[in-house]
Amino acid sequence: MTFSLPIDAEANALLDRDPLAMVIGLTLDQQITMEKAFTSPWVLAQRLGHEPTATELAEFDPDELIAIFAEPPALHRFPKAMAARVQEVCRAIVERYDGDATAIWRDVPTGAELYQRVVALPGFGKQKAQILVALLGKQCDVRPPGWREAAGGYGEENAYRSVADITDDDSLAKVREYKKQAKAAAKAAKP
Repeated sequence: MTFSLPIDAEANALLDRDPLAMVIGLTLDQQITMEKAFTSPWVLAQRLGHEPTATELAEFDPDELIAIFAEPPALHRFPKAMAARVQEVCRAIVERYDGDATAIWRDVPTGAELYQRVVALPGFGKQKAQILVALLGKQCDVRPPGWREAAGGYGEENAYRSVADITDDDSLAKVREYKKQAKAAAKAAKP
């Protein structure tokens, strides 16, 4: 993996070396900026004093984890709900993949199977699952047969629709413009 998101270099380095951090970043990537979502795993590691494992987060005292998420500046605008969501995702990784986030995609035979594994994670609906499949394919070289189809529109080359396409400030601006246009189209379609 080689992330070059327009965020702190140390946050990118954590995403590169720790697949769990990437999964946590995508888990948090809702109702906050992408930069905040993908920097928060690094801030979490700083607050804990080490890079946490899925097992550690799964077994963490829920109230203590909420307190860590809520400490200013909060890791998410909804720290209580998202601390619980991260813990749910980590529990699923522990139960299904022996605590190893890479096992979600390691040796997966098809893009469809990869999508099914991702969409089965707590809080990963169709869109978020497709974005993770696209992110894995475009930036992490996880490309089982059919991965682009499984990622839907997010898997298209030069789509600029999600974090999967962001590598610098220019691509971030293109993704933001796409999201702005999509939001305007959705608003215009409402009666």
